[in-house]
Amino acid sequence: MTFRSLIAAAIAPLFAALLAGPAHADVLIENVDGIRIDEDGDLDRFTALWVDDDGTIIEVLDKGDKRPERPTYLSDMEGRVIVPGMIDAHLHVMGIGFGALTLDLSQTNSLEEALALIAEFAQANPGRPWILGRGWNQEKWGLGRFPTAEELDSAVSDRPVFLERVDGHAGWANSRAIEMAEITGKTKDPAGGRIERDASGAPSGVFVDAAAELVQKVVPAPRPVDRDAALYEAQNILLSQGITAVADMGTTLLDWQTYRRAGDSGRLRMRIMSYAAGIEDMEVIGGTGPTPWLYEDRLRLNGVKLYLDGALGSRGAWLKAPYTDDADNTGLPLLTDTQLRNKMSRAAMENYQVAVHAIGDAANAEALAAIEELSESYRGDRRWRIEHAQIVDPADIERFGKYGIIASVQPVHQTSDRLMAEARLGPERLPGAYPWASLKDAGARLALGSDAPVERAAPFVGMAVAMTRIDGDGMPPGGWMARERLSRMAAWRGFTADAAFAGFAEGRFGRLVEGERADFVVIDRDIARASPQAIRETRVLETWIAGKQVYRRGD
Repeated sequence: MTFRSLIAAAIAPLFAALLAGPAHADVLIENVDGIRIDEDGDLDRFTALWVDDDGTIIEVLDKGDKRPERPTYLSDMEGRVIVPGMIDAHLHVMGIGFGALTLDLSQTNSLEEALALIAEFAQANPGRPWILGRGWNQEKWGLGRFPTAEELDSAVSDRPVFLERVDGHAGWANSRAIEMAEITGKTKDPAGGRIERDASGAPSGVFVDAAAELVQKVVPAPRPVDRDAALYEAQNILLSQGITAVADMGTTLLDWQTYRRAGDSGRLRMRIMSYAAGIEDMEVIGGTGPTPWLYEDRLRLNGVKLYLDGALGSRGAWLKAPYTDDADNTGLPLLTDTQLRNKMSRAAMENYQVAVHAIGDAANAEALAAIEELSESYRGDRRWRIEHAQIVDPADIERFGKYGIIASVQPVHQTSDRLMAEARLGPERLPGAYPWASLKDAGARLALGSDAPVERAAPFVGMAVAMTRIDGDGMPPGGWMARERLSRMAAWRGFTADAAFAGFAEGRFGRLVEGERADFVVIDRDIARASPQAIRETRVLETWIAGKQVYRRGD
């Protein structure tokens, strides 16, 4: 053999290796007590994950399966339980972040307690030109009415104050804020909103739904650095709860740019399925259709969120018959039937997914009617979403089984709202309240979430509530309208695989199967066997996204 042929023989394997592509920098996550939802949608146990360098699962391994001989990295999980990363199918990312940076009233139990906390916060932050926050709930306080500007003045009168109700569908302002917004007794209620007034007709301090914009427009806008800080806080909160992906309902252009800045700099750790805050934001962000998946499946604009009515707590939910505790009020429809269909049609023309906020039975019936009508023109896999679906006329429930409708529900709302719902609706309408099992039996796909910051983003609590319809105090015994409970598997899928499906993310994450991202959570118990109460108390020890640890308890 000549010298040249010897050289050729020596380098041939090198060329073959180069043509085959770069070597894998793979990871073997070994010695786990793993529980997943497999390719058939069933529970499956495993002992190791073999993950590629891009965070994709190469193989799910059982105890007797052959391991890769020389993985680049070996992670010994010491026999701890791991489950698929939890997915919250409906929340507000920036709301969570700003809630962590401003005044939080969600834990107050009385008006007096809230006023004391507001005064304390203002005193501790003398440099803030506005006192902003959220979380007040007159129903939880047992007030029997809305709070007033005069009462808020007793806590802070030298600066404007504006505080969102816990559901985000009303705002509470002090006199200084009302004065700055130039709102008087002559100011008319805007379409889709209501100014609460005193006996003389002057604004009393609370602004419901669209009326809140009358004050909000004079509140200073957050700076980019404020937005970046809010996203940082939101990610920390969500990852600590084992949440690896979310559907962000109501993404503004400024929110989207915040997510893009984080993605560009490598600070976007979790996955965000985004729904624009209206048609205008949808068009500006997406252009002619949904965006591609960005940052290795961490961000995508799926579609648009449309508001059809308000919330039950502020009596803005649109009902077919008047509220039992307010005989002249049927709620606030925020769009006419023509407006709703025009907006849905505009989105569907460009293949955006449509998510319609509908809480009251009239709103749900109208959303269903619009979907039925538009489905004749816009065929294919649309996955129309109805967000909340809280109060549904039993006669309308079967309609959810048509056209692949996603019922995006938030279990903890049921336990928070139980007593209020009974007062607002009366016994005759309760059979259609929070009807999860009925919706599932009708053929709707359930996607479960929290609506954080309205509720705490705590998926294991949500899973327990979905299974029991019992609150943290064990009330009511046996569960409220217990026939609407979900099975363990349905509740688990609702916070994982079905939540991913609802956001067109199946095949990318949600199940821990070959070809999907290795997003998982290390927890302190086996939730496939634990009681609902034990599931509620689950502690998240670590959170991993794409095969990399992004949160560890105590750090």
